[in-house]
Formats: sequence, C-alpha cells, structure tokens
Amino acid sequence: MPDLPPIREVIARHGLQASKALGQNFLLDEQLLDRIARIPGNLKDKAVLEVGPGPGGLTRALLRAGARVTAIEMDRRCLPALAELGDAFPGQLKVIEGDAMKVAPADLFSEPYHIVANLPYNVGTALFTGWLSGEAWPPQWSSLTLMFQEEVARRIVGVPGTSEYGRLAVLAQWRAQAKIAMKVHRSAFTPPPKVMSAIVHVVPGAMPEGVSARVLERVTEAAFGQRRKMLRQSLKGLPGALEALDRLGIDPQRRAETLSVTEFVSLAGEL
Repeated sequence: MPDLPPIREVIARHGLQASKALGQNFLLDEQLLDRIARIPGNLKDKAVLEVGPGPGGLTRALLRAGARVTAIEMDRRCLPALAELGDAFPGQLKVIEGDAMKVAPADLFSEPYHIVANLPYNVGTALFTGWLSGEAWPPQWSSLTLMFQEEVARRIVGVPGTSEYGRLAVLAQWRAQAKIAMKVHRSAFTPPPKVMSAIVHVVPGAMPEGVSARVLERVTEAAFGQRRKMLRQSLKGLPGALEALDRLGIDPQRRAETLSVTEFVSLAGEL
C-alpha cells in the first residue's frame, strides 16, 4: 500500500480551495473515508464510478479497498492531485474531465459497477434521480453509496404520513431498497457546510410487472405537485386517474402523502 501524504497537505500543496459554485466540501478524515468505502461491501477488483472526487479523499479510500475507480471531475484544478493518486495506484484509477450530468455511465462500463460519491450539493439530487429512472431494470449499477444533505437523505427513505415522504421516496423505493447507512457531522468537512450530511445506500430490487416507470413518475408528479390537496383535485388532470382510484378502492379524499409506495405502483399499473 503506497504511503500517501495527508489530504490536507495535498490540498495545500496544490492550492485547492472548495468551490461554492461547484458545491464542493472536502472530507479529510481518512478513517471516516475508509468506513464509507466499506459500505458497498468488498470492492476488491470491482468497478466503481465516483463523481466529483475533488482532491481525491474518497478516491484514495476506494483505491485502498482494491477498487478500479473511474472518476468524473469537472474542476481541472483537482486533476494534478488525482494524477498523483493514479501514479500511486497503477492501473486502478481513470480520471475523466467533464460534467457528470452529461456523461452516460453506460458509455464508461461494460460490466456491473458500484457508484460511490460525495456528490456535489448542487447536482446531487438530479444525478440520483437520473440513475434511478428509466424503463430498463435492473440497472447496470450494483449499488449506490451517496453523500447528501441529511434533509435530502431523509426524503429518500421517507415513509407515508411524514413530511419527508414524497416523489423522491417513491422513486427510490418502488423497485429498490434505500437506507441511511451513516450520518456525517458538518465538522468533518472543509469548509464545514451549514447542514448535516448523511450517506444513503441503495441496492436494486425486483421491478413490479406491468408498471411503466414513466407513468409512475407522472402519477407522483401530479399527486405531490399539489400535496396539500386531495387526490380528486391533484389527479384530475391525469386522464383515467380518478377512475383508477375507484377501481382500486382508494379514497379520492386522501392526500398523496398518505398513499404507500405499493398503492402508487398499483395506481400506475392501472393507468
């Protein structure tokens, strides 16, 4: 195992400062980073996609775990530090300079892969929903291990009847299992963000038969778009939705946040 300098030293030597515009917050605690790298399980010789590696704190933890890492980084200031990591772990690290929002993981891998990332706050939710969307299932990724603001993490694992439950929870849970694997205190970051963070771990499950992902997205968009209104109001613009509620025996006076993920799936199946 190569003897690497502390991440703080790497940041100082390359003159790196976290960019607010890029949603960056650097993690420096190597023990914490190693714990994060263990969440997906044994990564020895496994392919891993990392988004926004920055100076490479999590990257080095993944490399130490034996992973073959493909990292997408749009901040070219960080590329020299990542190149040093590549030299320290020959053949294990590939760095792509670019915007992860514009890169299709399917173009990068010909095998199953894990996604492990301290996601930039400003694009984290958009990337997450993109990885969970689409008709093709199971996905090529084997698991998602992602850092979010704790508020977002709670929305991903939200349960019916709570303020956190919404479209994001249904999207994450209707054909996958999601859990909060670890909470991370704001003081672990440089600079410290204003909010606490949490790591969400998601593994794909079975996709219910006879249900279109796009239809489910339309149903949840309409239902939660007016979440304070009864379903008879929020879904009236969706052709056939009120009749489907009647066939399923779902009271149209209920609100979206009271419906279980299973009920949303059943409704999408009827449509």
